Amino acid sequence: MWSAVDVETWVSRRTSRLDAVHGPVQEIIEKVRLGGDAALIELSEKFDKVHLDTIAVDEDAREAAYEQVDARITECLVEAEVRISRFHELQLPRGLWLNEIEPGITLGVKTTPLSRVGAYVPGGRAAYPSTALMCTVPARIAGVPEICCCSPPPIQPLTLVALDIAGVHEIYQCGGAQAIAAMALGTETIDPVDKIVGPGNVYVTAAKMMLREYAEIDFPAGPSEIAVIADEGAVAAYVAADILAQAEHDPHAACLLISTSAALAERVGADIKKQAEHAPRKDIIAQALKNSGYIVAEDLAEAVAISNAVAPEHLSIQVADPLPVLGGIRNAGAIFIGPYTPVACGDYASGTNHVLPTAGYARQYSGLDVHHFCKTSSVQILTREGLDSIGDIIETLATAEGLTAHARSVHVRRQEKTGNRKSNSGC
Repeated sequence: MWSAVDVETWVSRRTSRLDAVHGPVQEIIEKVRLGGDAALIELSEKFDKVHLDTIAVDEDAREAAYEQVDARITECLVEAEVRISRFHELQLPRGLWLNEIEPGITLGVKTTPLSRVGAYVPGGRAAYPSTALMCTVPARIAGVPEICCCSPPPIQPLTLVALDIAGVHEIYQCGGAQAIAAMALGTETIDPVDKIVGPGNVYVTAAKMMLREYAEIDFPAGPSEIAVIADEGAVAAYVAADILAQAEHDPHAACLLISTSAALAERVGADIKKQAEHAPRKDIIAQALKNSGYIVAEDLAEAVAISNAVAPEHLSIQVADPLPVLGGIRNAGAIFIGPYTPVACGDYASGTNHVLPTAGYARQYSGLDVHHFCKTSSVQILTREGLDSIGDIIETLATAEGLTAHARSVHVRRQEKTGNRKSNSGC
């Protein structure tokens, strides 16, 4: 259950296996492309064993969901939403900035929210209201005017309540690859979106990757994973608890301890066995632990190198002096420092986002944030003086490339007589 692994084996286990489901996912995409709503209803019966009379969730269903959710849970969702909003508001870029970098040349950036985004919230083994908040609150903070959400039927009341708290009222009972196809391509009921965010299984992830021609995505996000860098002084029970917290997500979850102490690795293994014995999801944990293990590093520098090679979704640093270790980390979705910072804080209520790249994709991608829901346009304003200062460069390079009309578009302005030139005082 708990044994040593080498980094190559662990990385190979986490490699995305999207090719294996390419064929079935392509069939689902084509069904939705050709059949629209009817295909979604048919696929819901096939995969979710649910017959749908309607795909859209109406206001009555959202309001009724509150009656099925404990009031204290609703209060906690509201409190979590406040914290998630607070953190993501700190990320808001300026709508427009302009700097005169030299006389007559002003440059800047205009930031604009996307017009319409879709969020996928998984269902199945459990309700994930926290994911509903994580996927949609940053979009709302960014200023996206249209946010829709798909989740497998029947949508859990907890999920509906969370989406209502987040301010999302366009909700559809639709799961799996077919939901991604519906949001990317559109159906009679679901309008197509500009971008799709949210985690899911390998079918969902494959569909997101295959439909990027139609809708951009956040990043590939699959089964959960954690790496823990720990030294001899780490509390074994805390490390074990963090590992089990990720292991209970999914049979395909993976957990890695990177420690400078073989003795600590053994203590962690003993604590995992003890804590898992009476865990309600112990069967799932047992499967996930088959994908897990530990590596003993010679020192913290090697531990950091191993972690960067793994590029984990979650990285917990539990060492005596964590800041130098943090400084060396290049690849991690989210980082949790110290014995009193369990990953669960970021999953629910610290305010950071728990939608993160997995399977080594933290090498290329950042976790979900406000910037995923914005796009930028560069802005330039030149006066006659500014154009004169760079005109020779432009004309020379444009002529060298054979683009004489480019060169002339500058030349004609520079040769214009002052008396014939309209005022450009607005610049």
